[in-house]
Amino acid sequence: MERLDLGEFIAGYLAEAEEHLASANVNLLALDASLKKQEKNPRAVRELFRSLHTLKGLSAMVGAEAIVDISHEMETLLRTADRSGMSIPGIAVDLLLAGVRAIEERVANLSRGEPLAAAPKELIERLAALDPADARASPQRVLSLEPELLSKLSSAEHEQLLSGLAKGLRALRVDFVPSPGRSEQGVNITSVRKRVGELGEIVKVVPRSLPELGAGRVSFALLLVTSASDAELAEAAAAEPGDVRVIAESDAAPGDMPPVEPLLEAESTAVDTLKRNVVRVEVSRLDDALDRLAVLVVSRARLQRAVDELAQGAGDLRRVSRLVSEGSRELRDLRAAIMRARMVSVAELMERAPLIVRGASKASKKQVHLTIDSGRAELDKSVADRLFPAVVHLLRNAVDHAIEPPEERKARGKPEEGTIRVTCVEEGGSQLSLVIEDDGRGIDRERVALRAASPIPETDAQLLELITRPGLSTLEAATQTSGRGLGMDIVKRIAVDDLGGELELETRPHLGTKFTLRVPVSVTIIDVFSLQCGDETFVVPVSAVDDLAELSDGAVTTTPDVQRSSHVRLLRHRGVTMPLFKLSRLLGMAIPSVQRPKALIVRKQNEVFAFEVDCMLGKQEVVVRPIKDPLVDVPGVSGSTDLGDGRPTLVLDLLGLMSHELDARSAAS
Repeated sequence: MERLDLGEFIAGYLAEAEEHLASANVNLLALDASLKKQEKNPRAVRELFRSLHTLKGLSAMVGAEAIVDISHEMETLLRTADRSGMSIPGIAVDLLLAGVRAIEERVANLSRGEPLAAAPKELIERLAALDPADARASPQRVLSLEPELLSKLSSAEHEQLLSGLAKGLRALRVDFVPSPGRSEQGVNITSVRKRVGELGEIVKVVPRSLPELGAGRVSFALLLVTSASDAELAEAAAAEPGDVRVIAESDAAPGDMPPVEPLLEAESTAVDTLKRNVVRVEVSRLDDALDRLAVLVVSRARLQRAVDELAQGAGDLRRVSRLVSEGSRELRDLRAAIMRARMVSVAELMERAPLIVRGASKASKKQVHLTIDSGRAELDKSVADRLFPAVVHLLRNAVDHAIEPPEERKARGKPEEGTIRVTCVEEGGSQLSLVIEDDGRGIDRERVALRAASPIPETDAQLLELITRPGLSTLEAATQTSGRGLGMDIVKRIAVDDLGGELELETRPHLGTKFTLRVPVSVTIIDVFSLQCGDETFVVPVSAVDDLAELSDGAVTTTPDVQRSSHVRLLRHRGVTMPLFKLSRLLGMAIPSVQRPKALIVRKQNEVFAFEVDCMLGKQEVVVRPIKDPLVDVPGVSGSTDLGDGRPTLVLDLLGLMSHELDARSAAS
C-alpha cells in the first residue's frame, strides 16, 4: 500500500494552527484577568476548549502526535472545569499557558521541517493530575456553612457566593420553616422565594429535614447575595431576625499541587518562537485589487491598439503618451490596493504582548499592568515581522529593568502595580510611531556610564547612544528575561538599521522611561530620490531625506579639524550649520568636477547632516529587494532595485555610510 504524503497538507495546517493558537492565547489572558477579579468566564473556557479540540483533530490528521497528546490533556482539564461550574484555579491557567507554548514550539518545528519534539512529560503529568473539581485545585477560599449545606453546593454556586462577597455584597443564609398557620396566610416557600428574590440574588434553596419538630417536618435554607438589611430579609421571609445569618469566607489549607516555576522560562522565551506567515485579508480589499487590475488590463489593450496604429503611420504620439500616463496612475492605484492587502493591524501584532508581560512579571515577581492603544494603525506584514522582536525586547526590559518591586514602589508612594503603556499612531500615512513607556524608576545615568566606562551622559540622546552599545547590560547576573548579553543594540539595529527608522529615548528618575520607534509603514515598495555620483546611479528613500539644497559658493565653508589634522566642510542651510560629506568620496569613487551640485539633508535625532551629490535625477516608486548574501552586505547599502533599465541599482543608507566613515576616521586617528 502506497504511503500517504502529508506534506501538501502542512501549509494549510500551519495556517489553521496559528489562528487557533492565537485564539487560545487571547482566551487564556481573558480567563486570567477574570480570575484576578475573582470572576468566572465561561465563554473564555468554552472558546479555549473549542480551539484546542479543533487543533487536536487537525494535528491528528497530519500525524503530529505530540501536539495531540498535549491538546488532549488540556482539553480534558477544560471539560472537567466546564462540568464543575467553570471552576478554574490560577495554577491551571499557568499550566494551560505552558501547554500552548509547548504546542507553539512544535508547530514551529513543523513549519521549519524539523523533527517534532516529544510531548513534555512533566507538563503532561501536571495537567493530568490537576482536577478543577478536586478541593486541592478549587479556589483556596471556603464559606462558613455547615458541612451538610456545603456538600449541596456545586462549584459554580460556591463561586457565585464568593464572587458576591468580592463585589462588596453580603452573603446570607435565611431559614424559612413552613407551618399550617403560615400556609393559611398564603406564606409558603414559593411566596417567600419570590419576595426574597426581589431583595437579592438567590444562589440556592436547600430543603432540610427537622426531626426534632416531628416526622415529615422540613425547613428551607435560602442562600443569597444581597445588599439588603437583615430586617428587610426577615420580613420578606416571614422569619425572625435571628433566622438571618451571615455567610463569611475563610482561607482553606493550601493545596499540595507543586508550583510551576520550572515552566515559567518556557512562557517567557518561547512566546516569539512561532512566526505567522499568513495574512488574513478582508474580501473587500481583494475585490478592490481585482478591480484595479481589471482597469489596468483594459488600459493595456488600449495602449496596444494605439501602438499598432502608430506603427502603421496612422497613430497619434500624444495619445500614446496620454495612455502611458494613465497606465502609470492606474499602476500606482493597483500597488496601493495590493499594499492594503498586505497590511496587518498593529492590534494583531500586539496580541502576544500581554503574554510577554505576564511571563516576565511572574518570573521577576513584580506586579505589572499593560495597556495597549493601537487604534486602527496598520503595518506591512514584512515590517511587522521585523518590528515585533524589538517590541518584545522593550517590553521585557521595562518589566525587568524599569518597574520596581512592589515594596520599593510602595516606599516611594507609588501603586504597588507598575504600568506599561503601548501607543501606536500613524503619521502621514507612511510612518508609524510606536511608543512604549513605563512608570518605573527611570534609567540610572551614572550606572550606565560606569558599565560602559564612559562619561556620564548629559542628554537623553547621549544616554541612548550608550545603552545601545552591543552587549551592554546594567544587570549583574542574567535573569529569565534579561541579562543574556543581548542588549538595546537589538532594538536599534531593527528600528534604525533594518527598517530605516528612528529610535528616541526620554527618561526621568523615579518617574519612568519612554522609548519611541518611528518606522516606515512599508519597506517593499517605496518612493525614492534617484541621484548620480560619477557614472553610477543610486537611490535614497524619500522618507530618509529631510530636505534638498543647492550648493552655492556662499553656503559652503571649510574649517580645520585639529584632532585629525584635516578640514571639515560645513553647509549653511535655512539658518542651520551642518557637516557636509561628499557622497562620491564616501563611496570610494572618482570625484568629478560638477557645476551646480546638490545636497541631500538628513536628520539623526536632533542632529542634521548634508551629503553632496553630482546630480538629482528625479523621484519615483521602486520595489526594494533586500541583499541577503553576507558577502555583498556592506555598510551604507540597504537593498537594491531596478529603475527599468535592467541593471541593479543600490539603495543607499546615508546615515549608515556616515557612521562607517566616522568609525574609520576614529580608528585611524
